[in-house]
Amino acid sequence: MNSRERYEILLNKMNQYNSGDIGITRVAYTNEEQAGTHAFMRLCKDENLDIRLDPCGNLIARREGKVKGLPPVVMGSHLDTVYQGGKYDGIVGVTAGLEVIKRLNEKGIETDHPIEVVSFACEESSRFGVSTVGSKAMAGLIDKEKYRHLKDRDGITMEKAFALCALDFNSVDEASRVDEGFKAYFELHVEQGPILINNHKKIGIVTGIAAPIRLLLKIYGKASHSGTTPMSMRKDALLGASEIILEVEKAANLEQDFGTVGTVGVLDIPSGAMNVVPGEVELKIDIRSTSTESRNRVLNHVYETIAKVKEKRHLEIDSNVISLEVPVLLSQELIEGIEDICEKKELSYEIMQSGAGHDAMNMTRLGPVGLIFVPSVDGLSHHPDEFTDLDDILLGIDVLEAAVIQYAKA
Repeated sequence: MNSRERYEILLNKMNQYNSGDIGITRVAYTNEEQAGTHAFMRLCKDENLDIRLDPCGNLIARREGKVKGLPPVVMGSHLDTVYQGGKYDGIVGVTAGLEVIKRLNEKGIETDHPIEVVSFACEESSRFGVSTVGSKAMAGLIDKEKYRHLKDRDGITMEKAFALCALDFNSVDEASRVDEGFKAYFELHVEQGPILINNHKKIGIVTGIAAPIRLLLKIYGKASHSGTTPMSMRKDALLGASEIILEVEKAANLEQDFGTVGTVGVLDIPSGAMNVVPGEVELKIDIRSTSTESRNRVLNHVYETIAKVKEKRHLEIDSNVISLEVPVLLSQELIEGIEDICEKKELSYEIMQSGAGHDAMNMTRLGPVGLIFVPSVDGLSHHPDEFTDLDDILLGIDVLEAAVIQYAKA
């Protein structure tokens, strides 16, 4: 069996762990995700890796090196998905790490540094509203008291979800590896965007990971009958929200040179009806960039717009920051190393930033980080139809293997 067939079987085998009929649903700390994690543990044991689960539920599979005491070279990503997600986001990076190990074992290659494959727990925010929980814990960034009481759509707290997986939430701090550190961390991931596919490039070499600031806006006007309230006497909360939404787009468009984006993905009208002037609206704004200054310019424009809309339309508007993360720049040394590998292999590549968050951004606290993208057809992600060609994944694995061998010192 060649590596192409072997990897395809591995990817399909892991995607058997799924609930529901549409796409892939393997949500963090659920039976499906735990079953997938334990199946992956068995596959790692077949390659003679040492296995452990840390107190946050991160799976760490280790191949020892020849020289004792050296820091590990780590490959990682995640097995959990969003609700009704696809077959590639996250799982490609974890299975790619195991494929690299299989290749090293097959070739009888020994390395000075140990090599690890890590499957991080709860990378997606789908269940509890917070992302990259496992890598935050490993990087010593977990906010235990803030996360403990977060609830999913069924009212189950994160602490309870841990308990159902035989994990003790009170011990989650012990997952930290800050005192240990890594020689290097590499993550292979599908791009989740259209840049590589549109530019006909095979590999994306990521320079930085954008981070979001997220706002929750509640806009209060006055609900009234749509037929009996003159236009000049209305306090329409939805029209105020509409003005703000358009200004988010306008401000983000002015920052395109920095790769900054602004999105309103949630708009809710409580008690909305066709014949009622909306009296209350809730919206959530996501602004993200690798440039804090650019992101702040968009944010300030939003605040200025809120003030103008309040005065113009006689509305009350409450705004709260519900998430604020710091953009991350990745290792220039690893960027250049991956670039050199692509050139030697005659692979086309794009130097780019990531608009989506990844576990890689937290791993920068533990050592230099390299993030490698492979193309996503139509830029689809977090969707049942997301697709990456198998041959493109294998090219990414080729690059990952070369990088790991280089830094683990074969």
